[in-house]
Parts: sequence; C-alpha cells; structure tokens
Amino acid sequence: MPPRTCEETFRRLLELLLAKDMDAVADLWSEHGTAEFPFAAGASPRRLTGREAVRDYLAGYPDLMDVQTIAALTVHHTEQPETVVAEFTAHGRTIATDEPYRLDYVTVLTTRQGLITRYRDYWSPLAVASASGTLPELLGSLSAEAAR
Repeated sequence: MPPRTCEETFRRLLELLLAKDMDAVADLWSEHGTAEFPFAAGASPRRLTGREAVRDYLAGYPDLMDVQTIAALTVHHTEQPETVVAEFTAHGRTIATDEPYRLDYVTVLTTRQGLITRYRDYWSPLAVASASGTLPELLGSLSAEAAR
C-alpha cells in the first residue's frame, strides 16, 4: 500500500478518534514525531516527543471526553505537500459531568511517508477546561503561575 497523503493521514486520525482507538491514533506518529499544543495551560503539556509519549498522553482520553462527531471539517493544502492545515469542530460529551460540549480546533499537520512527524494543535484551554468541568483548577493554576 503506498504511503497515505497528509490529508488522508489526518482523516484517518479523526476516524480513529471517533472509534476511541487511541493506540491506533498513536501508531500514526513517526517514532520521533512531535505533538505540540501552543495554547496549552495549567497541567497540560505543551510538547510531546515520540510516538510512545503521544500514546501515553492519549491513553486515558476516552475516559475524559466522548468525541461523538466531527463537524465542519475543512482541510487547507499548503505549498508543502506533506503539510496541511485543518479546521474542525468536535462535538461530544464530557465523561465526568455528562454534559455536552463543542470544541473548535485548528491543526497543522506534517507527515512523511504517511506518518505524522509534527502535529500542532491550536485549541482553547478555557474551552477544554469548561467542557471537562476543570475550569476552577485551570484558573487556579494560571493565578499561581502569575504570582511567581
């Protein structure tokens, strides 16, 4: 099977996310690929390096968030065929609160031979904390950081 295009790899990632197969999502990363979260705050990591770090990070995700649909997916191709920019909205429910949520994302994805070498995910930490019921903890950690 020929290597997947960057867009095909991203669409496969979303399919696996909806199937809650986090091991298979991690398997899309190259051995030394990175995941970056530039807007991360509080206890959330800003960078993961390597497939196994991504696997560890994703391991408990289905226990926190039940992603049920991906809506409004738009994939923008760049001048580099191995890089795409994707805009999408995830709808689902938060496991801890059983409340529905809607989160908007912009992701910049770079692949080589169908595997992710760099994943930059621009999501709102406030929206995630609100959806997951952890907004007070996030605000507390931000206040503690500002006090240092």
